[in-house]
Amino acid sequence: MFKLSRINQVALLPIGRYWRQNDRGSAPTDVENALSLRLLVLALVIVGVVATDIASETQFSLWAVPLSILGATWSYYHRRSANIPVKFCIAIGMLIALGAFFGRLLGELHDTRLALAELLIQLQILHSFDTPRRKSLGYSIVIGLILLGVAATLSQTLAFAPMLLLFLAIALPTLVLNYRSQLGIQKLKPKNKKFSLQSSPILNLKFLSLNFLIIVGLGLAIFAVLPRFPGYQLRSFPVSAPINVDDDFTGQTIINPGYVREGRGNDGTGSGDGEDQNGQLDNNFYYGFNSQMNQNLRGEMTPKVVMRVRSQIEGFWRVLAFDHYTGQGWEISRNDDVTTHRRAPWSYQIRLPLPIFIGRSREIVQTYTVVSDLPNLIPAMAHPKEVYYPAPIIAVDQENGLRSPVGLSEGMTYTVVSQVPYRDRTLLGEASTRYPPHIRDHYFQVPPEIKEKVRQRTEEIINNYNQERVANSAKTLDSAYEISLYLAQYLKQNYSVPDNPLGLPFLSEDEDLVEAFLFKNNGGYPDHFSTVLTIMLRSIDIPARLMAGFSAGQFNPFTGMYVVRNTDAYAMTEVYFPRYGWFAFDPIPNNPLIPPSVEDIETFSVLRQFWQWVAGWLPSPVTGFLNTLFGKIFTWLIRSFMRFLALFSQGWLGVVTGLIIATSTAFLGWLTWGQWRQWLKRRWLKKLPPMESLYQQMLEWLAQKGLGKHPAQTPLEYANISHQHHPPATAQVIDEICQAYVGWRYGGHTPNLNGLQEKWRELKKKTKY
Repeated sequence: MFKLSRINQVALLPIGRYWRQNDRGSAPTDVENALSLRLLVLALVIVGVVATDIASETQFSLWAVPLSILGATWSYYHRRSANIPVKFCIAIGMLIALGAFFGRLLGELHDTRLALAELLIQLQILHSFDTPRRKSLGYSIVIGLILLGVAATLSQTLAFAPMLLLFLAIALPTLVLNYRSQLGIQKLKPKNKKFSLQSSPILNLKFLSLNFLIIVGLGLAIFAVLPRFPGYQLRSFPVSAPINVDDDFTGQTIINPGYVREGRGNDGTGSGDGEDQNGQLDNNFYYGFNSQMNQNLRGEMTPKVVMRVRSQIEGFWRVLAFDHYTGQGWEISRNDDVTTHRRAPWSYQIRLPLPIFIGRSREIVQTYTVVSDLPNLIPAMAHPKEVYYPAPIIAVDQENGLRSPVGLSEGMTYTVVSQVPYRDRTLLGEASTRYPPHIRDHYFQVPPEIKEKVRQRTEEIINNYNQERVANSAKTLDSAYEISLYLAQYLKQNYSVPDNPLGLPFLSEDEDLVEAFLFKNNGGYPDHFSTVLTIMLRSIDIPARLMAGFSAGQFNPFTGMYVVRNTDAYAMTEVYFPRYGWFAFDPIPNNPLIPPSVEDIETFSVLRQFWQWVAGWLPSPVTGFLNTLFGKIFTWLIRSFMRFLALFSQGWLGVVTGLIIATSTAFLGWLTWGQWRQWLKRRWLKKLPPMESLYQQMLEWLAQKGLGKHPAQTPLEYANISHQHHPPATAQVIDEICQAYVGWRYGGHTPNLNGLQEKWRELKKKTKY
C-alpha cells in the first residue's frame, strides 16, 4: 500500500522558487505577523461600513472607521501580548453593545437590519483590539462580507455598485494571503534577485486582474438571467402578539361598551331596533362608534388617553361612516354587507383592495398602540391598503371601515399602510357631477318631511354668497367642492355650540335634528354641525355621508407620537367627487375647515408640530403675536435663501457673487461670534470681586502665551511652575498675585490690590513674547 500523505503534502501546495512550507509540518504559529494581510482585512471592514452608510444614508463610518484603524494598530503592536485587561474590557463592551441592541430593537421591530448592522459594527470595533491570530482576522473578513450584504439589501441606487467592485478588488488578494497563512507557507526573498509581485505565481497583478474580470463577468451574466419580481418587497412593522379568534367571524357585529340604547343602559353589541330615545352619553366611550348613532343624547365624556399613534404625517384617524339619516341620528344601512380578509399564516400582513381614484397620492405608515379599551373598530387613515394586525382576519364594510374580530384591548399594537390622496382644490373643483348609480342609491337620502325646507334654506345661503362670502373670497360657487367649503364655513360662523352640554332640550319623537338646528335652536352640539352639513349637501344633490373618528390628538415632540384621547372623537362630513373619491369637510366651530392630511410641502412639519405643542400652553394673544412675528422672520429668511440659491443659476458672475456673499457672511458670523464671546468674558469679569477678576485675567493672559493652568493644579503649585517657564520678573509678579489670591480666598486677608494691579499693568507693557 502506498502512503499518500507525503505525496499529497507536496502535490497540493504551490511550492515554487520563492516559497517553502513550514519545516515541521505543524500548524501555523499562533501569532499572525503579516502586515499586508492585516491592512487588507482592515480595508475590507472599512469598505463594508462605508457601503452600509451609502446604502442606508447613515453615518456609521464617522466613528467606526477611526476606531477600527485604532483597534487594528493597537492589535498589531500588541499581538504577542496576553492582553488580559483588554480582553476583559472587550467582553464588558460587547455586553453593553448587546444590551443597547435589544433596547433599540424594541422600538424598531419594523426593520431590524440597521440595528443588526450597528451591533455588528460595534462588535467588530471591539474585536479589532484583540486580533493576534489569523483566525481572528478571518472573523473580520466575514463581518466585512456581512456588512456588504446588509448594504445590498438596503441599497436602492447604483451608488452601491462601486463599493461592491472595490470590495471584490480587495477581497481577492486578501483571500490569497489568508489561504497562504492557513497553509503555513512563508515567502522567501531570493539571494540574487529582488522579489516582486510579478514574479509571484499567485500574487501578481495579471493573475488578480484576470480573476477580477472573470468574477465580474460571471456575476453580471448570472444577474442578467435571474428572474426578478419588481413589485415584491419584504416589510415588517410593529404588531402585537398573535390573537386566536373563532372561525365564525363575519364582521357584522360591532362591539361598543359605550353604546346607549333607549336611554336605559348599554348592551355593547350594537344590535338596536332603531327606536333610540333621549338619554345620557357614556362618559368613557364615544357614542358614535356603532352601527347606529343616536344624536338625541346629552352629556360629555371624561377625558382619558385611548391611543398613542406614530405616523409619518398628522392625520384624522378614521373609524367608520354612516350613509342613512334617521331624523335624529344615523345608521349603517348595509351593516351586514361586509367582506372578510385573512392574512397568510407566516405573515401579519393583511392586504386590502384600494378604491379606484385618480390624482396624486402618498403612502403613509401609521402605528397604533391602544392604551384603553376600544370597540372592535380599527382606526386608520383613509384608504388603507395593508394592515399588520395581531388577529388573522379582519372585515371591511361598504363605507371602508375596518372591523376586528375582538375589541381593541389595552396594550394592542398594529400598523396600517394607507394610500392617502392629495387634496388638489383645482382638480376637485373641476370634478364632474355625474354620479354612478351606487352613489345615488345611498348618499342622496333625505327625509321627505324636511327635504324641501332644507333645500330652500341651502339655496338661499348660496344665493346670498356675494353678501355673506367669507373673507371677501373671489371664488365662485360653481362647483360641488366650493359649495361644500362655503357651507361648512357658513355653519361655523353663523351657528353656535351651547356652553352647557345639557343645555339643549331633547328632541321629541317626531322632531327632526336638522330642522331644529337650522330653524329653532340656531345651533347644536359639535356632531350636529356635521349632520346638518351632510343633509344640506344632499338636499342640493351633492353626495355626502357622516364619518366618525379621532382627530390627530396632541403631538408629543419628545416621543414623536400623537396622544389621542376619547374626547378627540367626533364626526364630520365626507363628500364624494367622481374619479377622486371621498374628501372630508369639518363644519364644527373652532376646528380646522379641512382636517389634517397630506400636504405638498412638509419640510418643517416636525418643527411646526413642536410649535403647536408649545403654543397650546400660551395665552391666545401671545400665540398670535409670536405667530405673526415668526411668520414674517421665517418668510424673509426663506426668500433671502431662495434669492441666494438663484445666483448660482445666473452663470459665472452669479456663482462668483454667491461665493463672495457666502464667504463674507461666514467671516462676519465668525467675527460676530468672537466679539460676542469677548463681551461675555468682559461682562463676567466685571461681576467678579476685584481680586478674583485680577487672578482670572492673569490666567487668561498666560493661557494665551502658551502656559495655561491645569484644573488639578493649586494656585501656589502653578506659581512655582511659572518660575521654570518665565523670566524672574514675570514669575515674581505671578507668584505675588497667586499668593495674594490664596490669602484673600482662603485666609480672609485683604490684598494690596492697587499695588498688584500696578505691577500687572507694567508687566503686560514690558513683556514681549
